[in-house]
Amino acid sequence: MSRADGERDTYQEFTEAVNMKPGELQKWLETDESKHVGWRKGTKGGESVGHESGRRIIELLRRKRDQLSEADFRHMRKVVGYVRRHMAQRPSGDVRATRWRYSLMNWGHDPVKAPLPPPGGPSRKALRRHGAPPKERRGPGR
Repeated sequence: MSRADGERDTYQEFTEAVNMKPGELQKWLETDESKHVGWRKGTKGGESVGHESGRRIIELLRRKRDQLSEADFRHMRKVVGYVRRHMAQRPSGDVRATRWRYSLMNWGHDPVKAPLPPPGGPSRKALRRHGAPPKERRGPGR
């Protein structure tokens, strides 16, 4: 696999794992719930690893794909791994007000939210309004 293929796959996996928009994630990171979950490295009371990651995710989401560095792609792979591992540990019952959900949200993934549609496709709002588009579209004169 070439480097470009690996970056393309990483980018796709990242956009599938992160289902929060940059503004939505930024607003979440300002809440008390966000600031009180996660593992803190270094001094007591410092910023959690997930909270720090959330700030970096916002930056990544706001950049164009061709502006991403190798370090950015490494962080994207870290985010994908975190989301996958924690989704596999989903607790039973209602998870809306759990530390498990809040921790995932710090990493840009809200588990109670529908996944984002793939980039370049119809928006989530359009899908709710109109349903999924037909598999094959017919062009003019066909």
